[in-house]
Amino acid sequence: MSQPKKIGLALAGGGPLGAIYEVGALCALEEAIDGLDFTACDGYIGVSAGGFIAAGLANGMTPRQLCAAFIENTAEAPDRFDPAELLQPAWAEFSERLRLLPGLLADAAREVMLEGRSMLGAVERLGRMLPTGLLSSERFGAALARVFSEPGRSNDFRTLRRHLVLVATDLDSGDAVPFGTKGWDHVPIAQAVQASAALPGLFPPVEIDGRHYVDGALKKTLHASVLLDRGLDLLICLNPLVPYESNRLSPRDARSRKARKLAHKLGRPAVRALQPRIHRLVDGGLPLVLSQTFRSLIHSRLALGLKGYERTHPRTAIMLFEPDPRDAEIFLANTFSYGQRRRLAEHAYQATRELLRERAATLKPQFARAGLRLREDVLADREARLLPVPGETRMESALRSLRGSLSVLEARRPPVAA
Repeated sequence: MSQPKKIGLALAGGGPLGAIYEVGALCALEEAIDGLDFTACDGYIGVSAGGFIAAGLANGMTPRQLCAAFIENTAEAPDRFDPAELLQPAWAEFSERLRLLPGLLADAAREVMLEGRSMLGAVERLGRMLPTGLLSSERFGAALARVFSEPGRSNDFRTLRRHLVLVATDLDSGDAVPFGTKGWDHVPIAQAVQASAALPGLFPPVEIDGRHYVDGALKKTLHASVLLDRGLDLLICLNPLVPYESNRLSPRDARSRKARKLAHKLGRPAVRALQPRIHRLVDGGLPLVLSQTFRSLIHSRLALGLKGYERTHPRTAIMLFEPDPRDAEIFLANTFSYGQRRRLAEHAYQATRELLRERAATLKPQFARAGLRLREDVLADREARLLPVPGETRMESALRSLRGSLSVLEARRPPVAA
């Protein structure tokens, strides 16, 4: 009898948008791949926002449960997570910096008036009063600790049933720190998530054992070697941030454009509105220029890292899933917005299903080598959704479900012999 294959999951960061994309993509992948259970992987590694999702999965929360808690955010959800937890001002940090102001002003005045130093040097000294982060992650960490303390879960790496690693960066040394590995497993999981996701400028560094930690993505995009050294057969990687190709339409938008033209010709309502596109990113101003720059840096490091992993761990199949670089809807979304999370999660779910359909011929043998099966009959259901259609009646929902079931049955029917 053959040994079960060892499967690992590596989740990169990308702010709230990254977490939203990963939830939608994980739901699509698990539903379409027979034998894949994201709560039963051999190991998990999460960086930044990916650490939040990885910690939930390692604690036995299914992608659908994460969706209910994080995306749908309904009052009935037992693990309901309020996104407002991440939007609390860092009052303690502001107070601490203001406390330093009198001393800094006195030092700056002394340097200029008595020591003859330049005003520029004085301004530089006053820069120390600026807060290291605008938002506090304390309530976020407390909410995670509450969720991970539920029966059957753990906020302690050492008692967790699955191997979990969350990577942060030591601010004073620049070293990547793998919380969850030996010597770093005494730190509570919720606090490790906080540290890994502490994006400089947005959240203050997280103090742990007298050291300060920030976002794990400062060193690498995935840090997957920590898992690969466990002798995996398959490593599934999700990366939410890719550089945008503004001069090309995605296949989905190209089909929508044709469908809209046909609908217009036939006098019918349009099927789907196209996301407005920016053909020259410079026209979008500084935010889009910075977003494209950041995405390009992150992605180039990821590409180099994956090539290195293939060379150092040739026996492990590595599969990367990420948004289509021509996807305007993902690129133009506000990276730190929660207001559109339902629409973006649904978009990620549908885009991942479409990617699986388009790459089925290539992906099927890769999954098969890991003991998994890509279910093309499930992917044939074009009516499948991650979330309910807003305003849809029960009758409309039943008809949509029936159409989906018929398409699945049609896909399962064996071909008729000639």
